[in-house]
Amino acid sequence: MARSPLTLAATVTSALPGASVVDVRALTEHAAGRFDSAVASLADGSSVVVRVAVDADAAAELDAESRALQALTGGVRALLPFAAPVLHGRLAQQSGTAVVVDHLPGYRVDAAHVPSGRGAATSLGAAIAAVHALPESVARAGGLPCLSAVQVRDDVSRLLDRVAASHHRVPVSLLSRWSRALAADRLWLFEPTVTLGGTTADAFLIEDRGGVPTVSGLLVWHGLGVGDPAVDLRWLSSAPDAADDVLGAYLSASARTPDAALGVRARLYAELEFAKWLVHGHDAGADEIVEDAVGLLTALADTVVDDDLLAEDGSDIDDALALIGRVPVAPASDADTSLQTDAYQAGDTSLFAEAAVDGPAASAPDPEETAPLEMSDWVSDSARDQDDDRDGDADRAAEAALRRWASS
Repeated sequence: MARSPLTLAATVTSALPGASVVDVRALTEHAAGRFDSAVASLADGSSVVVRVAVDADAAAELDAESRALQALTGGVRALLPFAAPVLHGRLAQQSGTAVVVDHLPGYRVDAAHVPSGRGAATSLGAAIAAVHALPESVARAGGLPCLSAVQVRDDVSRLLDRVAASHHRVPVSLLSRWSRALAADRLWLFEPTVTLGGTTADAFLIEDRGGVPTVSGLLVWHGLGVGDPAVDLRWLSSAPDAADDVLGAYLSASARTPDAALGVRARLYAELEFAKWLVHGHDAGADEIVEDAVGLLTALADTVVDDDLLAEDGSDIDDALALIGRVPVAPASDADTSLQTDAYQAGDTSLFAEAAVDGPAASAPDPEETAPLEMSDWVSDSARDQDDDRDGDADRAAEAALRRWASS
């Protein structure tokens, strides 16, 4: 049973001795029920967010979040153009781990709803680049995960081995597609950076500043470490309108050596989320998750049947740099792009979309220019029904697990 706001208010006073809670309200995070959350107003005029894990996996995530926020010293925070939550307290309870952080203002927008042009798209790209520009010592000093390019590639190899060993009906064409990408040495010659371990658009808070949507904060930090910067751009497959502007702004703001294969690896990671979903279902012995994953993988195979993933990095690095020139310096028109979505709930739309795939696309993409993978219209049954009746434990477990893969 979910904890009441009053119970969560008591957790705040336990985690913050001396704090006086004058008001509390439930906070809906659309986290598939993995956390009980509330916003508490304190007597000193400040507001804090309290989150309590409801299972062991959620508790591990809160522990990782706490370590990451502790690694963000004042000097590190000064390097970021947006706010990060400050950890005020952490409490290990018999009923579950609890953390208390300050409450940051702003609204959140799902990837599929990020518009093109100057504003949210370009600010998101610059914000991700700012995280990637942090010194690696931030992660190393905090004891956070640090992976080399070789280790990242090995992780992908192990995932593909597990998919193949699961003996489920994974399309051979997908396994071949992913294996070719894994074997292409040129894809894995990247410079590791500080990353968020696979962020999503709705992990960022946005405020309208002078009529322009601008990233004002970042809420989700539990994946902080060193690894492949492409993992933080995999969500672009779910942002068909904004993908080019986000990537262009990212490249423009990045001081790193340009990586011509960045987009290819980002797309590969997006596709591999379905593979992770399958492995999760297999390991959990959850037939409904396995069937869901197999359906998604079959639809994906139909979508990319005429698409050569490796062709996307076949040209020289100037193609990646060319995206920088496509970032608009001013709004394309007088249309209001301020994202009037303060009431928008980011969790209303899953990272993965659902499509009734009746077969391969009617027309194949131009072989000289591979179209972006459109994932904004796909969703698993469990994600689509997140606001419907969830009395079944299996449905709740499936939804929670899919959310974890989407944000891990």
